[in-house]
Amino acid sequence: MRLLLVEDEEKMVALLQRGLGEEGHVVDVCTRGRAALELGTREDYDVIVLDWSLPEVDGVTLLKHWRSAGVRTPVLMLTARGTTPEKVTGLRSGADDYLVKPFDFDELLARLEALARRSESEGGPLRLGRLQLDPRRRVLCQGGREEPLTAREFALFSALAKHPGEAQVRARLLAQAWGQDFEGNGNVLDVYVGYLRAKLERLHATDVAIRSVRGVGYKLTVVEDGAS
Repeated sequence: MRLLLVEDEEKMVALLQRGLGEEGHVVDVCTRGRAALELGTREDYDVIVLDWSLPEVDGVTLLKHWRSAGVRTPVLMLTARGTTPEKVTGLRSGADDYLVKPFDFDELLARLEALARRSESEGGPLRLGRLQLDPRRRVLCQGGREEPLTAREFALFSALAKHPGEAQVRARLLAQAWGQDFEGNGNVLDVYVGYLRAKLERLHATDVAIRSVRGVGYKLTVVEDGAS
């Protein structure tokens, strides 16, 4: 999953980044409300983990802004506020789930996975010409053949497939698959594009291609119904 963690407690941020990262998830962190408001509106996340008490803009206000702006990303509130009225307020403001601190990490992980599965099942498979991307099982399918995707491959392919025909800058693709704070070698993007192209070739997905855009990054192109 690609997650946005909105939390200002340093120890909690470190704990969750380490634990979720070890499970293979990409975690972007915001510690202040205004930055979180922009990031949650602009970027595509599988789930947002949101604290209530934040500098600048509190979590409930953030939720209301996101929902009024049409953001449908599942949100799990993770907060020390655990009274029944507070839970009701959080859920009625747009949260999809609510977990009170202190918490069990395995329970948090299971709840995040459940929210992501629910969101994926509502969206269904993504069709690109004859090719299908099944988000629930993380596989590419065509003509009875299947190619499983790793977490990074799935995140990268999804970022391209959600905007077919549009050039995606390298920095955005790296952020989608490796996180906003990625500081590694940018050539890893080219390596993973190579992996995806090889899988498309094995599926004989000739109507779908990942093309280089000089000076920008990459784009995914689709030929529908044999059109040129």
